[in-house]
Amino acid sequence: MKRLPTVFVSHGSPMHAIEPGAVAGAWKKFMDSLPRPKAILIASAHWETEIPMLTGADKPETIHDFGGFPEALYRIRYATPGAPDVARRVRDLLKERGQCAGVDGSRGLDHGAWTPLLHMLPNADIPVTELSVQTALGAKHHLELGRALAPLADEGVLVIGSGHMTHNLREAFSAMRQGRHGEPYLYVREFQRWVGDHILANDTDTLADYRQQAPNAARAHPTEEHFLPLFVALGAAGDAPKPELIYQDIELQSLAMDAWVFH
Repeated sequence: MKRLPTVFVSHGSPMHAIEPGAVAGAWKKFMDSLPRPKAILIASAHWETEIPMLTGADKPETIHDFGGFPEALYRIRYATPGAPDVARRVRDLLKERGQCAGVDGSRGLDHGAWTPLLHMLPNADIPVTELSVQTALGAKHHLELGRALAPLADEGVLVIGSGHMTHNLREAFSAMRQGRHGEPYLYVREFQRWVGDHILANDTDTLADYRQQAPNAARAHPTEEHFLPLFVALGAAGDAPKPELIYQDIELQSLAMDAWVFH
């Protein structure tokens, strides 16, 4: 089987599940362009743990890890099969690199996983395992985590990082409350541009030091969990991948929705 690319998506609000918008079309177009994966490994910003953890359930539940949204969202069930064999394979790959990892046989898929997958794979017919992030360990840890997973792309497993290009929820909620849909904040575009330039240059070392080097990094990501899945996807792509920007938009003035594929 031809080596699969890896992909980073900005999953957006849970509302994308029922109000898809243009981003869902970009996710679906990407998935339709691939040979059918044997399984999917998705690193989600919405599962934070001290060490890497993986879902090991045969039939993972749909976790509705949010509040205050329309009832229709809570009725969604993304009934995909689990991929416990992939979870064990990932645990072994990390062990080879000296990293401890665990498998949680009861945890389901949170909205960071099922929101994009609902549109990528509406038939829910490809096994999925979710990978947690370790927010306290930062970007370099997740880059190395991704590098350990690089063999998966040759084994028919699609690696997805699901987070956000920028994620300042305070500013997004403020815009939502005030009904603002105006021009994006300048810092969002600056951060978006800086990250894109370094992705295109395959300058992963500088990217991993974004907290010190990127413009307005702390405003773009007051906490880091939503940016870390990018580094999992980058690392898993192997050395010097060919990056492709497949979607770019900014919602609620502050949430950059970029999606990158690493061939």
